[in-house]
Amino acid sequence: MPPDHALPERVGVVLKVIYLIINEGYGGRDDLADEAVRLGRMLVTLMPDEPEVLGLLALMLCHHARRAARHIDGEIVLLDQQDRGRWDSELIAEGRALLERAIARARGPYVLQAAIAVLHTEPEIDWAQVAALYLELARLTGSPVVELNRAVAVAQAGAPQAALRIIEGLDLDNYPYLHSTRAELLRRLHRTDEALAAYQRALELLTAEPERRLLRRRITELEQR
Repeated sequence: MPPDHALPERVGVVLKVIYLIINEGYGGRDDLADEAVRLGRMLVTLMPDEPEVLGLLALMLCHHARRAARHIDGEIVLLDQQDRGRWDSELIAEGRALLERAIARARGPYVLQAAIAVLHTEPEIDWAQVAALYLELARLTGSPVVELNRAVAVAQAGAPQAALRIIEGLDLDNYPYLHSTRAELLRRLHRTDEALAAYQRALELLTAEPERRLLRRRITELEQR
């Protein structure tokens, strides 16, 4: 371990690495997700007053709490279709408590993402608030992926046309989730041919088979209308 005075200058890189591990685990690698949470807890023990450290652990706990409901028989289950009875309520409560400690100190990128993750665990998700948090996060990070996530929240708040305008301005042509999100918005707007083309483009870019099966089902449902 580095000496205490060296921790602050190194913590940013460490947080990025742990964040990458939890993202890899999110697709079904529970062993990686468990390890990311373990490392996050270790970091909180070392730096209990660092808001971004608290925020990252809160974010990971809220995501990890839904792991049992996210995949059933190898198939992806989307958030609005998940069985909340399979969520780990203790991890969610711990994540909420950590967020309260973090957000009282600062509102950095991980703290904002943790706040979004906590909102996703509410019985009724306040999508307008989620969109507002993503806007704040986008201003901090300048990330087009964050803007894509904001577009999803805007659409969920009832404004798919506004969400589509956000997406059309993003330079993410090789990012499959831009095309799958765009396809979903076009489907909602009854622009079927464009939606099918966008789904096909996303399918070309995706490599994970569960995600590819989900898109194929979407394409089949749209073609049968």
